[in-house]
Amino acid sequence: MSGLLDLLNSATGEQLISGIASETGQPHNKTADVLNMAMPLLLGAMKKNATNPRGAEGLMSALSNKHNGNILDDLGGLFSGGVNQDVVDDGEGILGHVLGNKQPLVENALSQKSGLDAGTIAQILKLAAPIVMGFLGKQKTQNQVNNQDGLNALLASMLGGQPHKNQSLISSLIDADGDGSVLDDVADMVIGSNKKKGGLGNLLGGLFK
Repeated sequence: MSGLLDLLNSATGEQLISGIASETGQPHNKTADVLNMAMPLLLGAMKKNATNPRGAEGLMSALSNKHNGNILDDLGGLFSGGVNQDVVDDGEGILGHVLGNKQPLVENALSQKSGLDAGTIAQILKLAAPIVMGFLGKQKTQNQVNNQDGLNALLASMLGGQPHKNQSLISSLIDADGDGSVLDDVADMVIGSNKKKGGLGNLLGGLFK
C-alpha cells in the first residue's frame, strides 16, 4: 500500500512537481515544499469527511468513477501545453467540497509557511486536488476497498509517515472548531516558535470568528 510520501518521492512525483512548477511559474523547490504540505492536508481533509457514512459514500462514488486514477497515467500529457480548464475546475470543486469554508485559512497558512502568495497557493491546490483524488482512487482499486471502514483504513495508511509538522498542520487546520483554542497551535506550526505579534495569529483569529 503506497502512501503520499512514496508518490512525492517517486519519478511520478518529480513529474508532478515539475509540471505544477511550470504551470504556475514558480521555482521547483518552492512548489515541492507546498505540495509536501498541501497534499497530505487535502488527504487529511478527505479522511475527516469520510468519518461519517454520507461523506464516505460520496467519496467512494467519486473514486469509483471520475477519480479512478487515470489522471496519473499521463502526467506529461496533462501538463503539456497547459492544463485543461476542466481539470482546474474539477480541482476547484474538490477543494470546495473537502475544505469548505476553511479553504481561505488553508491557503493563507500555506502562503505564510512557503513564502508564496495566497493566489499562487490557490492555483497549486487546484492542480494538486485532482492528482490526490486520482492517487487515492488508484489505491482504492488496488487494495479492493469497498466500504467505509476500508476507506478510512486506506486513508490512514496513506497518511502514515508524515513529518510531525504536517500532522500538526492537518489537525490544526481541519479539526479547528472555531472556539479559538487552536489558534496559537496553528500560528506556532506555521510561523515557527517565534511568537509574532499580529500577522498570522490575528489573521487566523479573524478567519475563525
